[in-house]
Amino acid sequence: MLTHGRESPLDAARVVVLGAGFIGGAAADAIAGEGIAVERLGRKAVDLLADGAGDALAKRLRADDVLVVVAAEAPCKNGAMLERNIRMMNAVVAALRARPVEHVIYVSSDAVYADSAEPLTEASCAEPGSLHGVMHLARERMLLDEGGVPVGILRPTLVYGADDPHNGYGPNRFRRLAQEGNEIVLFGEGEERRDHVLVDDLGDLVRRMVVHRSTGVLNAATGEVHSFRAIAEMVAGHVASPPAIKGSPRSGPMPHNGYRPFDPASTFRAFPDFSYTRLADGLALTHKRAAATA
Repeated sequence: MLTHGRESPLDAARVVVLGAGFIGGAAADAIAGEGIAVERLGRKAVDLLADGAGDALAKRLRADDVLVVVAAEAPCKNGAMLERNIRMMNAVVAALRARPVEHVIYVSSDAVYADSAEPLTEASCAEPGSLHGVMHLARERMLLDEGGVPVGILRPTLVYGADDPHNGYGPNRFRRLAQEGNEIVLFGEGEERRDHVLVDDLGDLVRRMVVHRSTGVLNAATGEVHSFRAIAEMVAGHVASPPAIKGSPRSGPMPHNGYRPFDPASTFRAFPDFSYTRLADGLALTHKRAAATA
């Protein structure tokens, strides 16, 4: 659960977003929308894998900054990627030691949790079953043990939105296939059920953690699960000529045993006036945005 360092919101002097891509960009937009100064640092500005990256980042930081760390090579699929992600966080930790900031927020992943038939909470067992989860849990621990500054950790479930550069199985891939007039092919019959969170909601949660200087852990998940077939049908309904939706033989077991629910109660305790966007509404908004930029 989160503990607020500021019960009443207090704007930061400046927020530095490290990794201002899909998720980082949404966080930066939400923070800037409140009139808070935002510095967006992508790889061109600070390459965390370059020699001297810690010193380069430290030179960009101020004592009264809030640093939001999103930069990662994700999803982490092999040992080489794991090593690079750890090296990136080593650079962040080195920068914080050289130039401590007021507060750090790390955007992690729900992949740190072991599978469970019961709804996951922030108190659930952090026992990752993938290298991606191992990577995020290790980076969380590095910040907590070595960063030397207050840390808030946000663990989102599957994230979707119009600007997602990945083509992962789910809403983002289904939308692209539907817009191109191609059939949507499901794994099995698309029966596994998962929670999906709109990137705008994730950005707003980061903003809230910034202004409250929140520490501890918060999951970002709506509490509702939908089958991938249901998601494909919702997506297909947004185009003039809905594509065919077909099943296919599975090559392995369903991820997370086909079911990964969450209990979002901690979100509403931390931010009583917050509400998650329902999936149907988020998919409609995503389609509208993507169509506007096509």
